[in-house]
Amino acid sequence: MSKVYDFKGNIKDNELEEIKNIINKGGVVVFPTETVYGIGADAKNKEAVEKIFIAKGRPQDNPLIVHISNYDMLKEFTCNISEIEKTLMDKFWPGPFTIILNSNGTLPLNVTAGLNTVGVRMPDNNIALSIIEKSNTPIAAPSANISGRPSGTNINDIFDELNNKVNAFVDGGETNIGIESTVVKVDKSVINILRPGKVSLEDIKALGFDVKLDKHVFADVKEGEKIESPGMKHKHYAPSVKTILLEYTEDESVMINTLKKYVKNNSDKNIGILCFDEHKELLKEYNVINIGSVNNVLEISSNIYTKLRSIENFDCDEWIIEGVSRTGIGTAIMNRLTRACSYNILK
Repeated sequence: MSKVYDFKGNIKDNELEEIKNIINKGGVVVFPTETVYGIGADAKNKEAVEKIFIAKGRPQDNPLIVHISNYDMLKEFTCNISEIEKTLMDKFWPGPFTIILNSNGTLPLNVTAGLNTVGVRMPDNNIALSIIEKSNTPIAAPSANISGRPSGTNINDIFDELNNKVNAFVDGGETNIGIESTVVKVDKSVINILRPGKVSLEDIKALGFDVKLDKHVFADVKEGEKIESPGMKHKHYAPSVKTILLEYTEDESVMINTLKKYVKNNSDKNIGILCFDEHKELLKEYNVINIGSVNNVLEISSNIYTKLRSIENFDCDEWIIEGVSRTGIGTAIMNRLTRACSYNILK
């Protein structure tokens, strides 16, 4: 059984030393960040990184994000950082923000999926930063989950599927944000959002930059296309039961009527609904699970993966999920739900 370290109350120096030794000896550790839990290994150790892919069942063409604790680590594996990239890092680090930088070629190819770029971020989580700093090495860490499944925002959700596949778990309690970091790439003077997150298009635009959403944010990648960010290709974030995404509209009655019409037209199925807190009473005759308030998208983002996992415990044929407005962090939530629902959209 994988060893579990409880850091919810405080970081224990003797146990942090043990975790450092696991990382430095080529082991794999599940640890919390402010976004989701990561499954990490020494980014400079090819064999250690390979263990991440094995534990997750992750496709080899899906690049990993490298986590750092200080700017000096960038010098080890990146080059030719532009002024725009420096400005973005200064503004959004530490935080839920990943930037695609030029690689200097020193990292193993399984980290970068053979590309000449690498995604890097500095997490805003004391446990994560302490592990990276103590290990004195950048840590490659995708989300902690079996590939294709909803990411883990607490240890309980992911322990069974990763137990014995990693050396250790570091329990830091629930993560704050609940969805993965924003990933951007600077193309000349334009900032391209490859994967939306809490740092939104609006946040970046407020700095005076030209910003756009990549065409793949709400569309799948064609066979043979290379990707520079996780979350763009392959099945992601999905529970084992069929899910359908209900497109958001400000008119509450439209959403409710669309839901009820779909359930009526599919009366041969047992259908559940992941709904807003404000809609529970209007949908009380159905199987409903509250995903949070429509007026608090941060609440929805923080618990959406746990809710997606929870529906597997009910005897329903399929679930409808109420979508949010595609603004701010809502863009990121809808990106994740669109992929979790395999592009099944109810309008």
